[in-house]
Amino acid sequence: MNWKNPRLQTILMYGLLAIIALIMLFPLLWLISTALKSSTENILQSPPQLLPSQPTLENFSRVWKSLPFGQYIYNSSLVALLTVGLNLLFCSLAAYPLARLSFVGRDWIFILIVSTIMIPFQIVMIPLYILTVQIGLRNSYLGMIFPSLASAFGIFLLRQAFMSVPKEIEEAARLDGSSELGLWWDIMLPAIRPALATLAIFVFIGSWSDFLWPLIVIQDENLYTLPLGVAKLAGTFSLDWRLVAAGSIISIAPVLILFLFLQRYIVPTDSGSGVKG
Repeated sequence: MNWKNPRLQTILMYGLLAIIALIMLFPLLWLISTALKSSTENILQSPPQLLPSQPTLENFSRVWKSLPFGQYIYNSSLVALLTVGLNLLFCSLAAYPLARLSFVGRDWIFILIVSTIMIPFQIVMIPLYILTVQIGLRNSYLGMIFPSLASAFGIFLLRQAFMSVPKEIEEAARLDGSSELGLWWDIMLPAIRPALATLAIFVFIGSWSDFLWPLIVIQDENLYTLPLGVAKLAGTFSLDWRLVAAGSIISIAPVLILFLFLQRYIVPTDSGSGVKG
């Protein structure tokens, strides 16, 4: 067997990637299988059975009727979308001057911002909660959004993206009379769309799956997000794993849809395509 054969190498590479993908997807496949199993099937049998013998959507129906999952989806969607929008706005406004403007202490400010990534959320959780209560945001949508208005990772990511934009584009815009705000909005933001899409996905996933902070700041069940709803579901049905699996599928489906929609934007772009030598 000729191991240097390009076709053989390609087959082996794709075979290895397929095995790795299957290993990574197996928990998701098992979750879907559990959600589709009927009440007559033993989900804990040995050896385990991946494919349900009698697939049914009854578990999804029971979950949807037992708890207000529609309200939970609305709450999670509102919080996640507002968090994404505000994060992109504030992070880009902070990253632009750190990347393109010159002022005293710029590098030290950036270093201080990035260093906060090393601080665990659990350390600042109590001061954040006290501040949230003091400004009257406890038990509200804004209270859930408050800690995620901006992030050091987002500022770092967008700063690096801004720095990759050629200076010729910026200089041409200034010659055309563009203001600093107009330059940020009309030139810089379109040039870093892949970075914005990447940050949007990270922020959406983080906000959508956040459990700890909403659990602390929310007491009204009408404001529960999906993670809190799934946790309540587990307690309501005394850990009926079929229903918990169905609720989990409902919870992660929007994240998968968002990723499939935005993945085409996460590609390298030639920011200097409009610059001719």
